[in-house]
Amino acid sequence: MMRRIERDNTGQIKPGQDLVVAGYAGLSGTIKIAGHKKEELYQWFSKDYVDRILSQEGKEPVIDFADLKKWGATEWEPSGEGGILKTLWDLSGAYMTGIRFSLRRIPVKQETIELCERYDLNPYRLYSAGCFLMTADNGADLLEALKEHGIEGAVIGKVTEGIGRILDHGDGVGYLDRPTKDELYKVIE
Repeated sequence: MMRRIERDNTGQIKPGQDLVVAGYAGLSGTIKIAGHKKEELYQWFSKDYVDRILSQEGKEPVIDFADLKKWGATEWEPSGEGGILKTLWDLSGAYMTGIRFSLRRIPVKQETIELCERYDLNPYRLYSAGCFLMTADNGADLLEALKEHGIEGAVIGKVTEGIGRILDHGDGVGYLDRPTKDELYKVIE
């Protein structure tokens, strides 16, 4: 259904850099679910609410990779199948470096949270085209450039020494699990 295009490591990642997410985790998966389950969702949510979700289709940010470099990104990875957690896994694995990030800092829209609660899905493992993970020496400067171009984002953590993938989930810390099948397939097969 959805395929990820492999590419070579072309940038730079080093300990101490910021991890930055642009766009919203799980939004494209939310839109796909709403499109496939529209009639069912009308029973749970107002028609206006479901239609507002559907109206976001095609409005995910389009980012020119050349611009990212100008704005201060040293490496980037578009998200997609498997969600932002798979993207974090892939980028840290590609460079054999550690990461530490906060789950609660990853941008997620309320409608994604509500649909994920309805179908018992993890929004961070939901299809996330239009969401990008980047590294930058100064994440605040990169966020400012993104914002100037109408793209929401957040600094979610840091690149670290070693190869540990540590996530702070609010109540404590743990290790990022190996990627699994995209949550979208639990609803749409």
